[in-house]
Amino acid sequence: MNESALRRTHLFGDLRPFAQCHAPTLVARPDGRIRVAFFAGTFESHADVGIWSTTGSIGADDASRFEPPRRIARVGDAPHWNPVLFALDDTGDRLVLHFKVGASIRRWQTFQQSSEDGGASWSEARPLVPGDRGGRGAVRTKPMRLASGDWLAGASLEAPRRWTSFFDRSPDGIGGWQATPAVPMDARAGKGLIQPALWASRPGRVHALFRSAVGRIFRSDSEDDGRSWSCAAPTDLPNNNSGLDVVRLGDGRLVLACNPVGRNRGARTPLSLLVSRDEGATWPGRIDLETGPGEFSYPAIVPFRDGVAVAWTWNRRRIAVAQVPAEALSCAEPPAPRDDDPGPGDPPGRSTPGECEGAPA
Repeated sequence: MNESALRRTHLFGDLRPFAQCHAPTLVARPDGRIRVAFFAGTFESHADVGIWSTTGSIGADDASRFEPPRRIARVGDAPHWNPVLFALDDTGDRLVLHFKVGASIRRWQTFQQSSEDGGASWSEARPLVPGDRGGRGAVRTKPMRLASGDWLAGASLEAPRRWTSFFDRSPDGIGGWQATPAVPMDARAGKGLIQPALWASRPGRVHALFRSAVGRIFRSDSEDDGRSWSCAAPTDLPNNNSGLDVVRLGDGRLVLACNPVGRNRGARTPLSLLVSRDEGATWPGRIDLETGPGEFSYPAIVPFRDGVAVAWTWNRRRIAVAQVPAEALSCAEPPAPRDDDPGPGDPPGRSTPGECEGAPA
C-alpha cells in the first residue's frame, strides 16, 4: 500500500484543556469537513469527564485544520462516557449525539442532544429513555438507517458477571426507541458480548459484529430488519476485548476497524483496517494505521468521499483521524502472520456454529 495515499492528523496537541481523552466518534459532511466528539477529563471514570468536540478538515501534509476542542455536554456531576454521533440526513447539519452518564457502567443513563447546524450549537441534554439504567440507544458505534426508514442502534448491558447485547429501534432516529430482545449467544461467548457494530447487505438483512472477552469477534445476522437475531457465534477474527467498528461502502466492500489481537485484554496495537468483499465471510485485505507500542484503540469509521474516514484514541492523550481513499483500500494486502493471529480454521469472519444459549432473562 502507498502510505502517501493516507492523510492523517491529530486533532490537537499536548496543549489541551484536559489530561486524557478517549472513545472518538465522527460524522463526515459533504463539504469535506469532519465533526468529531470524544470524552475527556482527568481520566476515564473521573467525575470531571465530559463530552468534547471539534470540527475541521484533513489536508495534505500540514494542511489539516481543526478548531480547538470545546465541551458540548455536561449533565450533573457524574462522569460521561462513550459519545456516539450520527447525522439524520445527507447534509450533515442535523446531528444527534448519544452519550452515557453515571458513576459506574451499571448505573449508566443514556442522554441525547441534537444540533441543526452541524454541531455549532446543541440542544439541552435529555434522557433518551426515561427511567433507563444500564444504557439504552447507541452504546459505542453509530446507528444505521434501515431501508424501511427506521433507525437501528447497537446497545449492550455490562453486569459484573454477564454482558448482553440488544438493539434499540426508532422510527425517526430521535425518539420512540424500542429495545429488541437480547441477542442469543453461543456458549463460547464466555461472560458475553457488547458494543455491536452494524451493516446491512440488502433490505431486511442486517448483520452485527460484537466485542468479546474470549479473543474473538462474534457475529449475528438478522433476516427481519433487526427485529430478531441468529445465535451470535465466534468468527476467526481476533479481538482483544476492545472496541471495533465497521462500515459498508457503496461498492459492497466492508471495512472493519479494530485491533487484530487475539488475546483478552491484549495490546491495543496495532490498529488496523480489514477489508472484505463477501459480506464479512473473509477479510483478505489489511491496512495498519498504527503499529508502534502504545494504545491505539476504540476506532470509529464512516464513509468519506470515495473511501473512509477513521478516528481513534492515541495513547489517551490525543485523538487521531485519517482519510483512507478507495485506492488504498483496493491495494490492501493480506497481513503477514503474527504470533497472536488465530491460526488455521474457518475463513476469518465466518461464524462457526456451536451450542447456543438463550437470551438471558
